[in-house]
Amino acid sequence: MVGNLLLRGMFAGVIAGILVFAFAHIFGEPLVDAAIAFEEASAQAAGQATEPEVVSRATQAGLGLFTGVMAYSVAVGGLFALAFALVHGRFSAHSARGTSAVIAIAAFVAIVLVPGIKYPANPPAVGNPDTIGVRTELFFLMIVVSVGALIAAVALSRRLSERFGLWNGAIVAALAYLVFIGVVLYLLPPINEVPENFSAMVLWRFRTTSLGMHAILWATLGLAFGALAERRLALKGGLRPAFR
Repeated sequence: MVGNLLLRGMFAGVIAGILVFAFAHIFGEPLVDAAIAFEEASAQAAGQATEPEVVSRATQAGLGLFTGVMAYSVAVGGLFALAFALVHGRFSAHSARGTSAVIAIAAFVAIVLVPGIKYPANPPAVGNPDTIGVRTELFFLMIVVSVGALIAAVALSRRLSERFGLWNGAIVAALAYLVFIGVVLYLLPPINEVPENFSAMVLWRFRTTSLGMHAILWATLGLAFGALAERRLALKGGLRPAFR
């Protein structure tokens, strides 16, 4: 059963990857081209030689982008299916589609939205190459903290719901999550390496496009996998026997 759900999660990842690639190619790549043009112009103005192009932009924006997006989407789809197999019927009383939707929304908030508030995506030409290691570590630290806090909030909600009711427990747990994340966002060091003359419009559109790509990914996984899983579980009569 779990293996079948894993395949369905990867298939949902394929669907999501195709949609994300189309969106990124149409709306994201022109912004990358604009950022690269700015980077090259800045290098020429400073008398620096531009680095030779190892992989052509056409390949990067086409086959390279497609390969990267599909590999990521399929991998995330598989992990999504495993998370669903763990949660559904044990920690969630929702239907298969409901559980899938809840997981997708929670993952988008914890993995994309919250870390993106502190460390938003930046296009080429934004960021100091010497600090890329530190920036990467802080970004992944923010993801780990956000996911861990969300898991703790869910556990708190379940415990409080037994005493104060479902809605009261959920509200208190959500407030606790928001307060904790707010403290973490305040304590972690800020990073602002955007050049003063970089186009604010390009930066804003790049960040919103990046957010849109993730929104498409998680929305598609939540909806497509939910439909696929519901059909499979209806045929097998549930998920629990797969773990015995």
